[in-house]
Amino acid sequence: MQVLSYRVFRFLCFLIVVNSAVSCKKYLDLQPEDGIIRQNFWKTKEQVAAAVNGCYASLLGGGSDAPVPEYLFLWGELRADLLTPSTGISAAELDIMYDNILETNGITNWRAIYRTINYCNTVIDFAPDVLKNDQTFSQQALDAYMGEAKALRALMYFYLVRSFRDVPLVLKATSSDDQLEQLAKSPGADVLQQIVKDLAEAETTAPITFGNIAFDRGRITRYTVNAIQADVYLWMEKYQEALTACDKIINSGRYGLLTGNSSWFTTLFSNGNSTEGIFEIQFDRQKLNSFYNMFRTRPRFLASTIVTDPDLGIYKADLIDPTNKDIRGDGAAARFGDGLIWKYIGIDADNMRAAEESFAHWIVYRFADILLMKAEAQALTGKGQNALDLVAAIRQRAHALPSTAQSVDPTNTEAICDYILEERAREFAYEGKRWYDLLRHAKRNNYQRLDILLNMVSITVPGNLQQSAIAKFKDPNSHYFPIYQYELQTDKNLVQNPFYK
Repeated sequence: MQVLSYRVFRFLCFLIVVNSAVSCKKYLDLQPEDGIIRQNFWKTKEQVAAAVNGCYASLLGGGSDAPVPEYLFLWGELRADLLTPSTGISAAELDIMYDNILETNGITNWRAIYRTINYCNTVIDFAPDVLKNDQTFSQQALDAYMGEAKALRALMYFYLVRSFRDVPLVLKATSSDDQLEQLAKSPGADVLQQIVKDLAEAETTAPITFGNIAFDRGRITRYTVNAIQADVYLWMEKYQEALTACDKIINSGRYGLLTGNSSWFTTLFSNGNSTEGIFEIQFDRQKLNSFYNMFRTRPRFLASTIVTDPDLGIYKADLIDPTNKDIRGDGAAARFGDGLIWKYIGIDADNMRAAEESFAHWIVYRFADILLMKAEAQALTGKGQNALDLVAAIRQRAHALPSTAQSVDPTNTEAICDYILEERAREFAYEGKRWYDLLRHAKRNNYQRLDILLNMVSITVPGNLQQSAIAKFKDPNSHYFPIYQYELQTDKNLVQNPFYK
């Protein structure tokens, strides 16, 4: 496969996003204005490379849509317990935080995700034709590109199925409103099966490496596929399969935990593309992310006391020696003095980025996630002590305080899982994982642990709204977003999710 320089790759991505800013009449009206799906485009391998780059570029936002990571942050954190509202919060965001979600709430608009899906579908549909037109384009190169597109499509559907459950399953490219079908929803179980299928096919063809660290973190490799597989299998309660996927990454020898020293934050979050990173959505000076405005200019959210409280928070504090602290807490997840969420606006533990330097990557998967997913799968397959050993390794790297350690019986599966869930909160605060972690643990074994969500609501929702929120959360249908009103109006085959009818 031809590999462009990373600077050229980023510039191509930027151009494709700019040229693709289309106003969508419907959620699947996603044709790029540069003619990327016109038949006269699909002639050379360079055009296929540009189209695949466009799939990644679409993640950076365009038109009226914010970058995809902003949606992933909101979907993964608003309904959880690590945020508190600040002065810049919107009414739509506050409604989700307080579980007052209506079909008119624009945060439930899935258009940006389906735009990326359509870019992937375009590659999958049209790239094979180039084999007939460009004799220098090999089957191996085509298969590698197809693997990237299928894995990225699977990742987008995985976010959708965890957020909405039943969604339209679109596997063909759409170029205009004239080509749109009136699409009904597919059951979440069917969407998950398609995700598994796409990932299985991608695993056999996605590149092991691009020979370039930035590409290996900014594009999908075989190990990215394995990371998505592990996450999907945990969600589906297929724990042995999750273990197998995690071990493929661990045994590759290509990744590891960064040393928990003074440069840990800068290397992992400020610079990005570290040896711990597996897949990171790449921003740079040409394409800034939206997090500086979200967390700094007029903050929409601050860290909750669940994060910052020295006695009751998830990190706690050493009151005798303030320098003895969990490196993931103050100056990493947040700045405890004023509650600013720090991972995306900090350069290091003490210094803040300038607005024009707001290009922290969105880390989708990193090696610590693989270790904690493996620990979860081990706990649920009777390997409790092995799971606790992995948790200990994560805590040791982080210099976690003894006051947050738990003495857990290795045979007590639920206690181990609770410990892992709490450790994931410390490790991945504000990385868009918290709500999905809570829901995954709560729904296991036919909602055996619904108490996880009910306890969360009793802490996070204001007292006058608590009973209403708790009553809602007792209905599993409420754990998924409504379909955005506009989609219901433009696609008469769509039916509103049950809780919101």
